[in-house]
Amino acid sequence: MTMKNLFSVSGKVALVTGGTSGIGLMIAQGLVENGAITYIAGRNGSACQEVAASLSANGTCHGLQGDISTNEGIQALLHTLGERETHLDILVNNAGAMSEAPIDSFSETDWDSVVDLNLKSAFFMVQAALPLLRKAAAKGPHASVINTGSIGGRRVGPKENYAYAAAKAGLHHMTGSLAKRLGPENITVNAIAPGIFPSRMTVLSEEMLKMVIGMIPVRRVGEPEDVAGSVIYLASRAGGFTNGAVLPMDGGSSL
Repeated sequence: MTMKNLFSVSGKVALVTGGTSGIGLMIAQGLVENGAITYIAGRNGSACQEVAASLSANGTCHGLQGDISTNEGIQALLHTLGERETHLDILVNNAGAMSEAPIDSFSETDWDSVVDLNLKSAFFMVQAALPLLRKAAAKGPHASVINTGSIGGRRVGPKENYAYAAAKAGLHHMTGSLAKRLGPENITVNAIAPGIFPSRMTVLSEEMLKMVIGMIPVRRVGEPEDVAGSVIYLASRAGGFTNGAVLPMDGGSSL
């Protein structure tokens, strides 16, 4: 391996859940444009196909319909992927949801749906993907699991999104647990913790956006290159010795 290939993901097989919009789309675009054979998964099959076709203008991307909110849906998704690929180099657990409500009215249904998708599904995605990840790890240099956490899992924010914050904090800790168990198998597990990026979860008024930017030391919100670059680092040989980390991507706003 030469230094010029240190950050290469060319030819690697990647799966990005929730890859049709927001941070998932930014990650998928970065992987595709840097040569990874990328699969994006989401509940809306037509949206997956449309986004995959668009991204394929600059590389190779395939859309897979799948509902990962249930273990049955996860198993079905990985079965479909296994019919197309012999191994999986990069798994990005990005699909997520948020529910916001006052403490007096926050419902059990909202709690369960958010925690199930943001936390539980990430564990069972890794479990179901292990046969494909292990085949990639055996070939080297390593297979990579990257969980999309959040700045909200690192510090308490102003929103009443109790389940989201708890799930993301749990995801950060679970990342370490998985990293310790799977590291000896040449599978690294890390998390990214984004701050404010343009997405459906972070729609802000112009006034609120100005206030938020004023609280970020680098004085801007996140851009696609920021999140894509972090994922490419972790998935490439450059990140092969990074394991169990939660990488902040918030411009320093959590300091």
